[in-house]
Amino acid sequence: MMTYSDSESSHGGVKEYKVFRQFSRDRLLYEMLGESTSGEGSKSSWKVLIMDKVTVKVMSHSCKMADITDQGVSLVEDIFRRRQPLPSMDVIYFIQPTKENIVMFLSDMSGREPLYKKAFVFFSSPVSKDFINNIKSDISVLPRIGALREMNLEYFPVDSQAFITDHDSALVELYSEEAENSPYFEICLYTMASRLATVFASMKEFPYVRYRAPREQDGSPAATRSLIPFKLAEILWKCLEKYKSIPNYPQTETCDLVILDRSVDQIAPVIHEWTYDAMCHDLLNMDGNKYVVELPGKHGGPPVEKEVILDDNDPVWLELRHAHIADASERLHDKMTTFKSKNKAANINRDGELSTRELQKIVQALPQYNETVEKLTLHVEIAGTINECIRDMRLRDIGQLEQDLVFGDAAAKDVINLLRSLQDASTKNKLRLLMIYAIVYPEKFEGDKATKLMQLAKLTPEDMKAINNMKYLGGSPQSKKSSSGFSLKFDGGQKTKHAARKDRTGEEEETWQLFRFYPMLEELLENLNKGQLPKDEYACMNEPAKDSKSQRSTNSTAPNGRRPAHSMRSRRTPAWARGHCSDDGYSSDSVLKNVVPDFRRMGQRIFVFIIGGATRSELRACHKLTAKLRREVILGSTSFDDPPQYISKLQLLSENDILKTPPKPHNWS
Repeated sequence: MMTYSDSESSHGGVKEYKVFRQFSRDRLLYEMLGESTSGEGSKSSWKVLIMDKVTVKVMSHSCKMADITDQGVSLVEDIFRRRQPLPSMDVIYFIQPTKENIVMFLSDMSGREPLYKKAFVFFSSPVSKDFINNIKSDISVLPRIGALREMNLEYFPVDSQAFITDHDSALVELYSEEAENSPYFEICLYTMASRLATVFASMKEFPYVRYRAPREQDGSPAATRSLIPFKLAEILWKCLEKYKSIPNYPQTETCDLVILDRSVDQIAPVIHEWTYDAMCHDLLNMDGNKYVVELPGKHGGPPVEKEVILDDNDPVWLELRHAHIADASERLHDKMTTFKSKNKAANINRDGELSTRELQKIVQALPQYNETVEKLTLHVEIAGTINECIRDMRLRDIGQLEQDLVFGDAAAKDVINLLRSLQDASTKNKLRLLMIYAIVYPEKFEGDKATKLMQLAKLTPEDMKAINNMKYLGGSPQSKKSSSGFSLKFDGGQKTKHAARKDRTGEEEETWQLFRFYPMLEELLENLNKGQLPKDEYACMNEPAKDSKSQRSTNSTAPNGRRPAHSMRSRRTPAWARGHCSDDGYSSDSVLKNVVPDFRRMGQRIFVFIIGGATRSELRACHKLTAKLRREVILGSTSFDDPPQYISKLQLLSENDILKTPPKPHNWS
């Protein structure tokens, strides 16, 4: 029997709290794959799964191949590839509702000899009535359809609390010099909004939609770019209004969303972030979350290379990723030492006689010992490589000056002295330092001053494009009060010294050296939680009632006591950065369910979406605030960019010939 409706949750009674990533995984595996079968009581029968380029990415970001086969899928196919007929098997189509996909589906299932027995069709986003009528009008296909549903799931989870819309070129398509005159401009916004909307449809959340208000109203290109968060909010709101007809979709607001762009914080994408996660992606030659590590050979043999995946399925990574690199290194050493001292397999007295019982215990311990030592050894090697890079590149000196600039404790002479003393520093690191300097001291780049700095740092005009092109992203509302051509400062009204943000070291539990920096997102979300976002800077599509703040936020956050900064050897990672792992590096329970300590009394979710790319420090802030505010904070963006990627995109903003005419997307309405 054919059904045309959004997939509904099968859970009754009290809702089980699921972390963000679990939503998409459970819906794909259990609502889509697990429920799709035509045989009576034959859920275990094998079936075919057919996807397109976008939906295969959706699936791969949420599920492993083993998860898919566990749901009875024996074959995964591309809808546009020539496929072998399997008339005795059911088929699941997980596809975008495009004309091309509908044509391929009808071709597969029409006529006297369809490719498959029964088709269960799931669309990743809303499908037009015209397409539904096309399917219904084919009388040979209609009886062969077991389900016809909108899954509304077209986003890509990249973390337990983060997702992307997979618009890696959004910064260029929306903020480059001639972007507003390109067809890419509106297409990027519409597809972004459509995919962002499926997050809320999938999770059955209806948000208060806030956005960064336009900073200019004069019709200039800069004003057009500052309107982008509003334009995205407007398109998203229209999508959400349509979702209100979905069964069980809330009719009143259930969560908060704030839409930002990269101008909210131009320091975060380029400053050296000192956590284990950020250092891995910044300093190592990683491919996404994959890294090839060189390990010592066994029994003195040659070193061997091994590809490792650094993600939520690695309990050691889950525990240490948000720790300062020095803390992570220290704790890895302690964990290895503790494990070896406790594990019987590591302490065999080869000279003494062992009882049968002792031998049995050793044999039982060996598999766990080998697996754990291998996992810990991998991370010890990775952390060691990072520490070598820090030493060789003299990153502590550079990092110290970066943070001193941000907090107003350094000036021009400090930058000049460091550039003179670090003549052999990498071009990339000198450029990143000057980008921060330009944000804090824009007047130092007026006239021929920029040329002199470029010569001192031995940078090329091509390198300097990254600094010059920051003007396309604009700055804070205070920038229009500045006398310089553009200002990217985010000061808190301090008059005595240049500072990009106030020092919050004393507000935290403890702090490591070079761990003062925090992204502006952290303070912004804390203000959102308190209901203190300035309305002239952050407008709302559906302004909440004055008395609703207390209902939407929780009061379970205890005030933080002020403590002095500890030395690098004595400080321990605060509770929010610790995972649920024992000394041997293994989680005590399910990885997904232990991402944060306790969900039983969580307040309503906070979603934040950053147009133009998010950073590792912003992801860290969202994990931190989830525990601190007792509200799951979910970070979305067009992409996640590490500093080299971000700088490359900035350098393209002044190129006028990079935007070509693209095809019209299917989801325009």
